[in-house]
Amino acid sequence: MNSVELITAFTALFVVIDPIGLAPIFLALTAGMTPHQRRSIAFRACAAAAGILILFAIAGEAVLNFLGISMPAFRIAGGLLLFLTALEMLFERRTQRREGQAEAAPPDPSIFPLALPLTAGPGAIATMILLTDGAAPLGTAQAIGVMLAVLALVLVLMLVSSVLERILGATGINVITRLLGMLLAALSVQFVLDGLADLPWSGGL
Repeated sequence: MNSVELITAFTALFVVIDPIGLAPIFLALTAGMTPHQRRSIAFRACAAAAGILILFAIAGEAVLNFLGISMPAFRIAGGLLLFLTALEMLFERRTQRREGQAEAAPPDPSIFPLALPLTAGPGAIATMILLTDGAAPLGTAQAIGVMLAVLALVLVLMLVSSVLERILGATGINVITRLLGMLLAALSVQFVLDGLADLPWSGGL
């Protein structure tokens, strides 16, 4: 890749992964957790997302083909899973705790939904496949390097999200959680529609 291609790859992955948009979502999904728990979740989420995207950068569509999964089906599945998370955020189910179990560990969202499908979602996976399709080993390594740079930005913004929490307070976080839940629901529906539109029999819905 030359410098222009590297910039294009970075821009594409930055837009698809959207580090800025992930920060408030991370904050909403980790509401009530300690700073240590949030740091652990942020590192695990970014590490898992990196592993997933590296796998698809190297193996590409062969992984999905081996499993008999089409890209449209992958998009639809990601959308449905994301919709379930959106419902939990809208109805505050993620913050529910059983009485007398205040010390119990809260659900860990690092792998689902943070790593997959929010960070290493169908769009990011498809982008990595396109960037490395037919590329030489050096080009693949460069694409992976660009992807890791974007994930580094994701990690940094996740780690500083607690500052946003202090500014907004409990009420502000509650409002944003509901709003983001609605936006995630819309995004999940868009994933499903994109998947349906790509199906051979859809005729580009």
